[in-house]
Amino acid sequence: MLKKHTILTALALATALFMAAPAMAADAIYSNWLGKAIGGYDPVAYFTAHKPVEGSGDFTAKWKGATWRFASAENRAKFTAMPEKYAPQYGGYCAYAVANNSTAKIDPEAWKIVDGKLYLNYSKDIQKTWEADQTAFIMAADKNWPGVLN
Repeated sequence: MLKKHTILTALALATALFMAAPAMAADAIYSNWLGKAIGGYDPVAYFTAHKPVEGSGDFTAKWKGATWRFASAENRAKFTAMPEKYAPQYGGYCAYAVANNSTAKIDPEAWKIVDGKLYLNYSKDIQKTWEADQTAFIMAADKNWPGVLN
């Protein structure tokens, strides 16, 4: 007989995998096990505050199957008017991983805006590697995305 803890752990893992699984590769948005894109950080704040800002449960929007959080109603309105402008590249997966034909989660603190686009990385250490030749990594990731999800 399985213990209650084991069953709950298996259920939580199955739920996490289900919630992170994209319906279609082109619409894939990486989100945590709670379904929050960028780990609950405000995508608009990277552009307006020039830093990562945690979003609030008071200001949310659904887009491409993920829940996006915002620091303000104004930021939510900007995002819903033009989500492609503010959403991170490669569905919010690590830009370095996608360049290397893989996927990885991200650290919302490891970010950079290049040519008006938001890129996220797995960690600040990986970000340093990515920044050393970001143009080549972006070109490789652009070629790999969204096929890397198949």
